[in-house]
Order: sequence, then C-alpha cells, then structure tokens
Amino acid sequence: MSNTVIDIRQIMKMIPHRYPLLLIDRLMDIVPNESATGLKNVTINENFFQGHFPGAPVMPGVLIIEAMAQTSAALVVHSTGAALEGKLVYFMAIDGAKFRRPVTPGDTLHIHVKKDQNRRNVWKFNCEAKVGADLCAEANITAMIMDAVA
Repeated sequence: MSNTVIDIRQIMKMIPHRYPLLLIDRLMDIVPNESATGLKNVTINENFFQGHFPGAPVMPGVLIIEAMAQTSAALVVHSTGAALEGKLVYFMAIDGAKFRRPVTPGDTLHIHVKKDQNRRNVWKFNCEAKVGADLCAEANITAMIMDAVA
C-alpha cells in the first residue's frame, strides 16, 4: 500500500467532475492497478440534503454509487498516467448494488475499490463504502476508457 495521498486539486486534474457532482475529497491507500480508498466528508451543506430528506437527511444511494465510480476512475487515471491523455473513464455497468446503512451528515465515507479485472480498455471493480467499520453499500462497477465525447 502506498503512502501517496491525492488531494482534491489533483483529483480535479484526473477526472472531469465538478461541484455539485464531485463526490470524493481525497484518494489514499493507493496500490496502482489494484486498489485505492476514496474519502468523502459528508456535510449538511451538500445540495442533495435539501430534498433528500428534509428533517431526516440521507445521502442518496445513487450518489454513493457515483462516488464508487469516481474513486475507480481516479485509480485508473493514476495507474495509467499519460496513456489517458485526451480520454475519459466512462461508467458502463453496475451489478450487485446493496445498501446496508444510511449515510448522514457528519459521516466520513470511505470508498474502497479493488480491481477485479482489466482487459484492454475495460476495468471492473469490487467496491465497498463504509463509515468506520460499518458497511453502508457495496457494488461491482465496470468502466471503459474512451475518447472524450465532445
């Protein structure tokens, strides 16, 4: 496991997402071509809490899945480097998504991604999102490296 930590400025150079859809704050525990952990500090200031759900704020499961996809994409970019110039990592499929525990304001979400396989430009990952030791969500993500769509 690498001691490398990729901060938000570096993440924004790696993937095209921006507020309000950039859902990882840091990438750490990086093993190039194998695994990484994305970190998301969940605050009451998130725009989605205005409507999901007022009075009982819960991070939408679809956004937890998106955080998994972004963590996976950042690992792909970090692992392949200059070979990805002019290309993007596109989310292709999700399998076996399960939600175990709500994620609420004040939680620190750790998104663990582990490469299952990589064939040419298609990458598959096993993903888990945890708060502390509690498993909040899990899914298998497939992504493809493609030319950026104009």
